Amino acid sequence: MQPNSPSSPAAAEGPTPSGRTLPDEETLLRVRGLQKIYQSDAGPIEAVRDLTFDLGRGELACLVGPSGSGKTTLLKCIAGLLNTTSGEVLLDGKLVTGPPKKMAVVFQEYGRSLFPWLRVASNVELPLKNAGIPKAKRKELVEEALEAVGLGHVPKSYPWQLSGGMQQRVAIARAIAYQPEVLLMDEPFAAVDAQTRADLEDLIRSVWKKLGVTILFVTHDIDESVYLGQRVIMLSSSPTVVQDDIEIDLPAERTQLETRSDPRFTELRHHVYEQIQKAKQGFRPGEA
Repeated sequence: MQPNSPSSPAAAEGPTPSGRTLPDEETLLRVRGLQKIYQSDAGPIEAVRDLTFDLGRGELACLVGPSGSGKTTLLKCIAGLLNTTSGEVLLDGKLVTGPPKKMAVVFQEYGRSLFPWLRVASNVELPLKNAGIPKAKRKELVEEALEAVGLGHVPKSYPWQLSGGMQQRVAIARAIAYQPEVLLMDEPFAAVDAQTRADLEDLIRSVWKKLGVTILFVTHDIDESVYLGQRVIMLSSSPTVVQDDIEIDLPAERTQLETRSDPRFTELRHHVYEQIQKAKQGFRPGEA
């Protein structure tokens, strides 16, 4: 199914444009009419107005938007960490009212999420221990997760002994060891250098293909969104609606050099960049 665009009939039928929607049997994560209003001393602030889109099983989708467009707010609502004002989030058909067991989150500030006094393996094991998983099974899951992110050789190291990129790999390992059906990632590579970022992008695609997990990856980096995703969901400026939702029709096998030099990559990047610039200028979907 092709994504809805602001000019498509499906987008025009509702009060605001929506992202791609899927049949029930294909959908794992469903966001419907999500709105978030914060209360402040100056009065209510509508951060997210009306967001609707679906994620299919095993899909890798990227979410981009202007600074302040509510990307992190949306992610927290999806993760059950923040109550919505209206609308709903459904995971595998069940309403999300708190952090679901089938979902894991990787945040941008990975250093704060790791316990410096615990070794790498213990950091990865912690949520498994809290979930009551037997010790032998925990050991197996931790080893598999560390191998998946290329850290099988440092289980006894402490986080502070590792580089920033390696620390982020630990955070990713901890998330996938939990064996989630959905992995939410909130600008996880923003604090690392360009070379490390490229390595981590390839790591995410490798883990995604190996585990078949559904990933919603929030980023402010347009090139990253096009390189990583099967689709890119673009948000408008706040109060937020879906600006556009496009399929990334690049080859399934991607490399940093070949994919980024592909003329189609340039075309897709241009489209996403154009939409983000429109959003920054206050353009609302559906306007002429």
